[in-house]
Amino acid sequence: MPETQTSLLIVDDEPSVRTSMSRVLTAIGYEVRSAEDGFSALAEIRKEVPDILLSDLVMAGMSGHELLSVVRRRFPFVQVIAMSGAFSGDEVPSGVAADAFYQKGSSVGSLLKLLAGLPNAKRGLPRRSSAAVTPIWIQRAGSANDAGASVTIACPECLRTFPQPIGNSINLLQQADCIYCHSLIPYGIVPPAKRSPDPVLQRVRAEETAQFAGQPQFYY
Repeated sequence: MPETQTSLLIVDDEPSVRTSMSRVLTAIGYEVRSAEDGFSALAEIRKEVPDILLSDLVMAGMSGHELLSVVRRRFPFVQVIAMSGAFSGDEVPSGVAADAFYQKGSSVGSLLKLLAGLPNAKRGLPRRSSAAVTPIWIQRAGSANDAGASVTIACPECLRTFPQPIGNSINLLQQADCIYCHSLIPYGIVPPAKRSPDPVLQRVRAEETAQFAGQPQFYY
């Protein structure tokens, strides 16, 4: 059981996921807050930096990919668990700035095991990391042919957001200057993610549901 001082921020756009996870993790001793998207998460982080961040990867507005990139650069001492139903297994997906990965639909025990396996990080003593030069990956919404498209970038330094025109660029590394603190922010654009898992993943989830009947399940 974790110490009561261990704070955890859950970020997910599904209210049922936030509610169920918050209840379980609060019951075992974590100090839990939640946010509905990346922007709300940054607002919570400005109030108080959590010890652990548990975030969905696919969300409207600011995706989990971008949120985790910002957190890794600005707060490298925060332990991060990414979660999604779009990936299978327990390995952190390529390009995701996280310490561990939780597949939605897995048992509560799997999540608790991941949390227990995180190293004890001390605030103010950042681990060695190349995050300072790691670009922020932003999921693009809409058509790739929209020359007037823009995205909202969250500055890793001041945690404020601003719009950035991107034209029809996809998968290209670029740079932007924060309009508030003038920090130079490297970023990359990735195509919109598909929210619907494939049939094989759906079948695997159904089997896991039957196997862990009676335990709370956290779904995508």
